Amino acid sequence: MRIAIASYGQETSSFSQLPTTLETFGLYGLYEGEDILEKCREVGAIGGFMTATEEAGLDWTPVPIIHGWAGAHGALTAETLDYFEQAICNGLKDAGPIDALFFALHGAAVADNEHDTEGRMLTKIRRIVGPDLPIIISLDHHANLTQQMVDHVDGLVAHRTQPHDQFETGMLAGRMLISLLHGETSPTIAWRNIPLITHQEQFLTSHGPMKAWFDLARSIEDRPGVISASTFPMQPWLDVPEGGWSVAVVTDNDSALADELATELANFAWGLREDFCKLDSISPEAAIRKAVDSEKGLIILTDTGDSVFGGATGDSTCILAEMIRQQIEQPALVPMVDPEAVEAAIEAGIGASFTVTLGGKLDPTFGHPLEVTARVAGIGGGRFDVTILGFESFDTGRAVLLEIGAVKVVVSEKRGIGGNHPAVYEQFGLDIGDARMAVVKTASNWQYYQPWISEVIRVDTPGATMSHLDQFDWHYLPRPIYPLDELTDWRAR
Repeated sequence: MRIAIASYGQETSSFSQLPTTLETFGLYGLYEGEDILEKCREVGAIGGFMTATEEAGLDWTPVPIIHGWAGAHGALTAETLDYFEQAICNGLKDAGPIDALFFALHGAAVADNEHDTEGRMLTKIRRIVGPDLPIIISLDHHANLTQQMVDHVDGLVAHRTQPHDQFETGMLAGRMLISLLHGETSPTIAWRNIPLITHQEQFLTSHGPMKAWFDLARSIEDRPGVISASTFPMQPWLDVPEGGWSVAVVTDNDSALADELATELANFAWGLREDFCKLDSISPEAAIRKAVDSEKGLIILTDTGDSVFGGATGDSTCILAEMIRQQIEQPALVPMVDPEAVEAAIEAGIGASFTVTLGGKLDPTFGHPLEVTARVAGIGGGRFDVTILGFESFDTGRAVLLEIGAVKVVVSEKRGIGGNHPAVYEQFGLDIGDARMAVVKTASNWQYYQPWISEVIRVDTPGATMSHLDQFDWHYLPRPIYPLDELTDWRAR
């Protein structure tokens, strides 16, 4: 048995000024052919898929085509989309006879010339492999599920948790495909779109309304005849014609049951819409005061408007400026993306004090540069072999450690992951446990700091990933949609 394997992952923020190119994919890893098996065997959705086949004792030969992950940025260039389409389509044409395809996707990738890149790819793939070849896809739960995507696959499954569980999702997809290939199940899909889009502050699945919704999906999977139930709280900065939350239920050849359960899942989310819209974030001024007044432990300050995992630039100076204004004396860690400042610091040399205009350059819509006087305390950077969000490495380019009083700022040349992994600071010999507060450029993925955290404070900051969705200029999102519009009487049918 020969099974083709491919992945294409990018999360688009329609309000980001950062284009996604092949170089962007290279920050995390872009592989073809046998390199995929070496690099992805134990990580991400592909690693999970392969583990599922091994546990099942499946006698098969992998046919690896391409693996690409670009994190979250602005839209793909048309040339970048064309590269992936050609690589996948030509790879399938050249593969010879295959028995199935596993395709790991994010599900929210937009290009300059296409709102639904995953749907377009799947349409082209289906034309190549024919109507009968089994295709199973894995998706990020922040995907934007579309009719075109559903029409061209035999089954799908999305992440079950946030923080994201790529590996486990790949395992579930593998089991789904194995069951189909063995003739044990005949998957059928029903899905529902929900006229709902909310900020990210209630996205964690460990508590609150999101836990209740995801728990319902898990209970539905325990019912007879159900293969999977996937919930999609679409990432909130996607301005596309089919945008909005959705659900998908896969049953064993029972379309009526799938329809019934998809309707139940969709209506449950709609009933919790006000809870999903609750804001927890506070102003930068209040957040810094609260962190200063804390008695012990590490305080995580989430820069909600500048989340690099949501597509923002990673160079907002909003929280740093407030730290300086309040003249904090407690040790603080702050990430920043600024290639010009990196170059200036390297030229100044370790130990030098210099004045530099820091940050606020990549997206002038939401931020401004900050003039600071800093001491150059270290020079580092490069590619880090650290697993993060299911992928095996990231590249910061050159990086420097700047000291501004008690504040230690790691400035990177490339956007990478901002400061969302301790390795960014540890490369300079910093002990995370010595810090009172650390800024992360994410709204919900601070799990890598868990050993040190005493409290998390969401900071209400401006930017391409801010929580105030009504402040964005929407062009394509279907209307009406809650909470941007008055909408109270909707029910899934």
